[in-house]
Amino acid sequence: MLAKRIIPCLDVKDGKTVKGINFVNFRDAGDPVELGASYSKQGADELVYLDITASHEGRKTFVDMVKRVAANVSIPFTVGGGINELTDVEKLLNAGADKVSINSSAIRNPDLINQIAQHFGSQVCVVAIDANYEEDDWICYLNGGRIRTDKRLFTWAKEAQERGAGEILFTSMTHDGVKTGYANDALAQLSDMLKIPIIASGGAGSKNHFKDAFLHGKADAALAASVFHFGEINISELKDYLRKHDICVR
Repeated sequence: MLAKRIIPCLDVKDGKTVKGINFVNFRDAGDPVELGASYSKQGADELVYLDITASHEGRKTFVDMVKRVAANVSIPFTVGGGINELTDVEKLLNAGADKVSINSSAIRNPDLINQIAQHFGSQVCVVAIDANYEEDDWICYLNGGRIRTDKRLFTWAKEAQERGAGEILFTSMTHDGVKTGYANDALAQLSDMLKIPIIASGGAGSKNHFKDAFLHGKADAALAASVFHFGEINISELKDYLRKHDICVR
């Protein structure tokens, strides 16, 4: 059994880490570089940095901050937001990022997944999917949950894998920031149908929720934000808890 990964997610807006509920009502959570360094010391396996308004505002993502993260953080990190072409990916990898996460741009131009996989390898390409549960189905959204699409979670995730995605980062908008647990049924379905790793996102409120994401949701990694940012869960204590429940973590 591969070790399960714990991944703090830092949503960055105007140079600060922020956290919202159901993709709105953001509050400040601190300096993204300092937080990342702190999580690295606590035992996080990876970090994800998302420039959450880049796509909406039509901006490129934050290369200068990526350089600062690379200089201060010793674990792998993924960067997303405003990545629309191969040159964007190249700049971020050159600045020190290990992977890139594409979401809105992948839905608008699915061939971007193929291009990234072919030029840099599948391991670099994380396809993030924001989906909301409505009318008995999971509907994908663009631009940080602002624009509804006609894509459905499972068919889109399968296409992303076929195009060369190395991982799927699935965020349940329904569960985001509510702290009642991850969307474990959907996670398990994704895990059963795909060969690539699935990262769970949206809904972490307790250590038990991480355990359920791994055991019931069959996720390969669990991502969370506010429970880490506001000191509700310590990563090293979380890993001890998971080990006690026979879950393999690093």
